[in-house]
Amino acid sequence: MYIIPAIDIIDGRCIRLIQGNYHRQLVYNDDPAGQAGLFAADGAKWLHIVDLDGAKLGKPVNTKTVERIAKKGKLKIEVGGGIRNEESIQQLLDLGIARVIIGTKAITDFEWFGRMTQKFAGKIALGLDARSGKLATEGWTKEQPLTVLEFAAEAAKLPIAAIIYTDITKDGMMAGPNFEMTKALADAVSVPVVASGGINTIEDIKQLKKLGGIDAAVVGRAIYEGTLSLADAIKAAK
Repeated sequence: MYIIPAIDIIDGRCIRLIQGNYHRQLVYNDDPAGQAGLFAADGAKWLHIVDLDGAKLGKPVNTKTVERIAKKGKLKIEVGGGIRNEESIQQLLDLGIARVIIGTKAITDFEWFGRMTQKFAGKIALGLDARSGKLATEGWTKEQPLTVLEFAAEAAKLPIAAIIYTDITKDGMMAGPNFEMTKALADAVSVPVVASGGINTIEDIKQLKKLGGIDAAVVGRAIYEGTLSLADAIKAAK
């Protein structure tokens, strides 16, 4: 298992949302590229970026910030947020992004998502964000009738790079991830599963690793607020 530190961007700044609420923001760094450099110095190999402005508007917004981070060339980067057409996918891949995360458009237009996974095989990750097991889209502002496991089972038949699962009620709360659902998802599909949301301590990392089948874990607020050392998390995950 490996650790992926997270940078969520609004207005070019590194922030975190509490439970996906755009009105509950914590600003951690005005320089996301500088923050990425700190993560690399601590031993990170991957970086998780969410363009929260893009997620809400339905198109990438903070592309220039993403480009500045990518140009440093120190980290493999996965990017999500508002990516809902082929041009946006290609634009990010042209910047050197390792994989593009698609959530809303995958759920609302599965046929299109299937075509994109075929065209960009191994470069597309599926982002599944959920409240109480039900999928949420459009920057977590709309709930869908589908369940995580139902949708994941179909998506796993496609050549996707990974499924990144976030429990929105846990995200930014530093109260531990949804171990039960994360484990159920990992058991249900054969593609790599990335856990996200609520990871707070080394014990959370160790417990995720013990579950088995979890490929990676995304960690955000706990690193920024010092309840979890990125270097220690990376060591524990190995």
